Amino acid sequence: MKARDQVRLDTLRSVVSAFNYRRIEAGADLSEEDQVGVVQRLVKQRNDSIEQYGKAGRAELVEKETRERDILVQYLPAQKSADDIRAIVRAALAGLPPEGRNQGALMKLVMPQLKGVADGNEVRRIAGEELAAT
Repeated sequence: MKARDQVRLDTLRSVVSAFNYRRIEAGADLSEEDQVGVVQRLVKQRNDSIEQYGKAGRAELVEKETRERDILVQYLPAQKSADDIRAIVRAALAGLPPEGRNQGALMKLVMPQLKGVADGNEVRRIAGEELAAT
């Protein structure tokens, strides 16, 4: 705050606001998992905004949203790499019977292991690739 970085200040204020909103909605204090979920939701919102502003040709808003997303990502747990996700997906796929191999069943097995440490869209993409390869 003393550095007068207005984008950082506004971003962190939006996080505090989102925490308060979620706490009121839940009617209790937020657990650490809930707080991570709120920040992940904010990151996802920024990613969606970046995509939409990019399509509309609004470079200045893309830059602002990207900076905000980068600030928020610093407060999330380290994300798993694509190789780590692929290894988990392959292990889960090996445990599924051949007739039960579909994306829904695979995602049901994998997502609890990757919740909070991997983007769901990335996991879905890798799961689809691995299912196509078998």
